[in-house]
Amino acid sequence: MSRLRIAVLIPALALAAACVRTSTVQLGAPMAYPPVAFEEVQVFLTEGDVPGEFVKIALINAEAASSWTNEKGMVDKVRREAGKLGANGVIIDDIKEPSAGAKVAGAVFGVPANRHGKVVAIRFTPIPPK
Repeated sequence: MSRLRIAVLIPALALAAACVRTSTVQLGAPMAYPPVAFEEVQVFLTEGDVPGEFVKIALINAEAASSWTNEKGMVDKVRREAGKLGANGVIIDDIKEPSAGAKVAGAVFGVPANRHGKVVAIRFTPIPPK
Protein backbone atom coordinates (compact mmCIF):
# COMPACT_ATOMS: atom_id res chain seq x y z
CA MET A 1 0.00 0.00 0.00
CA SER A 2 1.43 3.39 -0.91
CA ARG A 3 2.35 5.95 1.74
CA LEU A 4 -0.25 8.35 0.39
CA ARG A 5 -3.02 5.78 0.85
CA ILE A 6 -1.83 5.07 4.37
CA ALA A 7 -1.64 8.80 5.14
CA VAL A 8 -5.25 9.21 4.01
CA LEU A 9 -6.59 5.97 5.45
CA ILE A 10 -5.31 6.31 9.02
CA PRO A 11 -6.96 9.71 9.75
CA ALA A 12 -10.18 8.51 8.10
CA LEU A 13 -10.27 5.42 10.33
CA ALA A 14 -9.49 7.51 13.40
CA LEU A 15 -12.30 9.91 12.55
CA ALA A 16 -14.74 7.05 12.05
CA ALA A 17 -13.73 5.53 15.38
CA ALA A 18 -14.23 8.87 17.13
CA CYS A 19 -17.88 9.05 16.19
CA VAL A 20 -20.50 8.80 18.86
CA ARG A 21 -23.20 6.31 17.86
CA THR A 22 -26.73 6.99 19.03
CA SER A 23 -30.04 5.19 18.98
CA THR A 24 -33.37 6.80 19.75
CA VAL A 25 -36.64 5.42 21.07
CA GLN A 26 -39.59 7.79 20.90
CA LEU A 27 -41.86 7.88 23.94
CA GLY A 28 -45.63 8.27 24.03
CA ALA A 29 -47.75 9.37 21.10
CA PRO A 30 -45.61 10.78 18.28
CA MET A 31 -45.70 14.58 18.31
CA ALA A 32 -44.31 16.84 15.61
CA TYR A 33 -42.20 19.50 17.31
CA PRO A 34 -40.10 21.92 15.28
CA PRO A 35 -36.36 21.24 15.42
CA VAL A 36 -34.35 23.08 18.07
CA ALA A 37 -30.80 24.36 17.49
CA PHE A 38 -28.15 22.32 19.28
CA GLU A 39 -27.03 25.36 21.28
CA GLU A 40 -30.54 25.85 22.66
CA VAL A 41 -30.91 22.31 24.03
CA GLN A 42 -30.31 22.60 27.77
CA VAL A 43 -28.77 19.86 29.90
CA PHE A 44 -30.23 18.85 33.26
CA LEU A 45 -29.02 16.29 35.78
CA THR A 46 -32.39 15.45 37.33
CA GLU A 47 -36.07 15.99 36.58
CA GLY A 48 -36.17 18.39 39.55
CA ASP A 49 -33.66 20.65 37.79
CA VAL A 50 -36.03 21.34 34.88
CA PRO A 51 -37.48 24.87 35.34
CA GLY A 52 -41.09 24.16 34.43
CA GLU A 53 -43.37 21.46 33.12
CA PHE A 54 -42.07 19.04 30.51
CA VAL A 55 -42.98 16.16 28.25
CA LYS A 56 -40.64 13.23 27.69
CA ILE A 57 -40.08 12.88 23.96
CA ALA A 58 -37.48 10.12 23.60
CA LEU A 59 -34.79 7.98 25.16
CA ILE A 60 -31.42 8.48 23.52
CA ASN A 61 -28.63 5.95 24.04
CA ALA A 62 -25.09 6.87 23.04
CA GLU A 63 -21.89 4.88 22.77
CA ALA A 64 -18.35 5.84 21.84
CA ALA A 65 -14.80 4.67 22.33
CA SER A 66 -13.55 6.35 25.50
CA SER A 67 -10.09 6.82 24.02
CA TRP A 68 -11.47 8.95 21.18
CA THR A 69 -14.21 10.92 22.91
CA ASN A 70 -14.96 12.64 26.18
CA GLU A 71 -18.18 13.23 28.09
CA LYS A 72 -18.63 16.67 26.49
CA GLY A 73 -18.48 15.16 23.00
CA MET A 74 -21.03 12.56 23.98
CA VAL A 75 -23.39 15.11 25.57
CA ASP A 76 -23.06 17.42 22.54
CA LYS A 77 -24.03 14.55 20.24
CA VAL A 78 -27.17 13.70 22.22
CA ARG A 79 -28.08 17.41 22.34
CA ARG A 80 -27.93 17.46 18.53
CA GLU A 81 -30.08 14.33 18.29
CA ALA A 82 -32.58 15.69 20.82
CA GLY A 83 -32.81 18.99 18.94
CA LYS A 84 -33.67 17.14 15.72
CA LEU A 85 -36.66 15.66 17.58
CA GLY A 86 -37.79 19.09 18.80
CA ALA A 87 -36.52 18.65 22.34
CA ASN A 88 -35.24 21.76 24.08
CA GLY A 89 -33.70 19.84 26.96
CA VAL A 90 -32.12 16.56 27.96
CA ILE A 91 -32.00 14.92 31.35
CA ILE A 92 -28.84 12.86 31.78
CA ASP A 93 -29.87 9.51 33.15
CA ASP A 94 -26.47 7.87 33.18
CA ILE A 95 -23.00 7.99 31.64
CA LYS A 96 -20.89 4.93 32.32
CA GLU A 97 -17.15 4.99 31.88
CA PRO A 98 -15.34 1.77 31.02
CA SER A 99 -13.42 0.24 33.91
CA ALA A 100 -9.65 0.54 34.14
CA GLY A 101 -9.43 -3.16 33.29
CA ALA A 102 -11.51 -2.67 30.15
CA LYS A 103 -9.26 0.21 29.08
CA VAL A 104 -6.11 -1.87 29.62
CA ALA A 105 -7.60 -4.85 27.78
CA GLY A 106 -8.65 -2.53 24.97
CA ALA A 107 -5.13 -1.17 24.66
CA VAL A 108 -3.57 -4.64 24.72
CA PHE A 109 -5.98 -6.24 22.26
CA GLY A 110 -6.62 -3.17 20.12
CA VAL A 111 -10.36 -2.99 20.77
CA PRO A 112 -12.18 0.07 22.05
CA ALA A 113 -13.34 0.39 25.63
CA ASN A 114 -16.67 2.13 25.19
CA ARG A 115 -18.33 4.88 27.18
CA HIS A 116 -22.14 4.50 27.35
CA GLY A 117 -24.66 7.23 27.98
CA LYS A 118 -28.41 7.36 28.40
CA VAL A 119 -30.50 10.55 28.34
CA VAL A 120 -34.16 11.51 28.17
CA ALA A 121 -35.00 14.14 25.56
CA ILE A 122 -37.67 16.54 26.82
CA ARG A 123 -39.75 19.47 25.63
CA PHE A 124 -40.19 21.88 28.53
CA THR A 125 -42.06 25.11 29.05
CA PRO A 126 -39.97 27.45 31.19
CA ILE A 127 -41.62 29.20 34.12
CA PRO A 128 -41.95 32.88 33.18
CA PRO A 129 -39.98 35.30 35.35
CA LYS A 130 -42.00 37.19 37.95
